[in-house]
Amino acid sequence: MNDIITVRGFVATEPKSSTTPGGTGTASFRLGSTARRFDRANDVWVDGNTNWFSVQAFRHLAGNIGCSVKKGQRVIVVGKLKLRQWEHDGKIYHVAEIVAETVGHDLMWGSANFIRTTGGTGPQSTPAAAEAEPENPWPSAEEDGEDSPHDDEDGSAAAEREVIFSAGEGDESVLVDTHTGELVDARA
Repeated sequence: MNDIITVRGFVATEPKSSTTPGGTGTASFRLGSTARRFDRANDVWVDGNTNWFSVQAFRHLAGNIGCSVKKGQRVIVVGKLKLRQWEHDGKIYHVAEIVAETVGHDLMWGSANFIRTTGGTGPQSTPAAAEAEPENPWPSAEEDGEDSPHDDEDGSAAAEREVIFSAGEGDESVLVDTHTGELVDARA
């Protein structure tokens, strides 16, 4: 079976990252998709059956999943559906797998900040570009030449650090929360 499927659901397990013996990056997680319907008689939303999928991703998508997707988040997955079965101790088991082509946060349930990957981390890059050591976009205090964290007006340590991201034609300076990776402030 080689059918394309789109599934909205929640990430049920922390994504697991690994590398194949050939050096290809992989990521996998379990996805639960629960049907919901409105019960007009009781004026409430009711959960229906939950379908479970194993999601598998490769290469750059796998790396981006490892950096972006966490257990409990709502996501949308597009990929090829594979139904497998096997036998163990006389019992037959079935699993629905999705080999992901695209994974993204479901913005119906929250907001997200997108940071485009550049310089050998995108799907259009050549294999030779992957050999280079990527520059760390989150410099430590020692690399920044700082002895202590920044203080806010109230004296608390700031969670933000100014990081320069290349947008292709020019550099854009943005404030990023180093704990969550979220964009805090953008300046022109």
